[in-house]
Amino acid sequence: MITVAVADDHALFKSGIIELIQSQPDMEVLFDASNGKEFIDRLVKSKGIDIAVIDIEMPVMNGFDLTDYLHKNYPAIKIIVLSAYSQERFVVKLIECGAAGFLSKNCQPKELFDAIRQTHDCGFYLTPDAFKVMQRARTISKKYKNINNIPVELTAREMEVLKLICGEMTNHEIADELCVSVRTIEGHRNNLILKTGSRNTAGLVLFAVRYNIIDALS
Repeated sequence: MITVAVADDHALFKSGIIELIQSQPDMEVLFDASNGKEFIDRLVKSKGIDIAVIDIEMPVMNGFDLTDYLHKNYPAIKIIVLSAYSQERFVVKLIECGAAGFLSKNCQPKELFDAIRQTHDCGFYLTPDAFKVMQRARTISKKYKNINNIPVELTAREMEVLKLICGEMTNHEIADELCVSVRTIEGHRNNLILKTGSRNTAGLVLFAVRYNIIDALS
């Protein structure tokens, strides 16, 4: 069972999201909140969650601050931002803050379900539009360099694992593909996060895009 919590200050929209998630047999909403502070207060009293679905614009404590707080204090929780904003500065900043996925508020229910499941299983979810935003940011970023100028030294196996991660494969699937143990892949993933300075798997994808390691999600 994938446990979820929702934070949004629009009561009607939040109720609809909760009802949709609760309709899935493999998902359960444990609590909801109207702002970041309320979310944290309820999280402390809960038994823990797998996925946080949060809005950007909220009173008291917004989505950026909540994402940053959760990443620092509850790194196991994967964060999906569901918002009306899709500009480059929002998508890239949210991933840099620690978000694992980004969805538009006008997405279809199936996309919400897919995002929750993929984020739970693979560690990230990026829509084609969000990925294009990352590519555009890459082309104008002063930090952008090509694959021959990656600022860290990655082994051939780490590069291989990184590309498979970006291909939306789970640790088990990558282990089967490379004929190694899941623990070995977990070690490579952790090393990649440390070496690249990424906050999570979505950060690894952003790194791969910035340095032209990948051009498009499979």
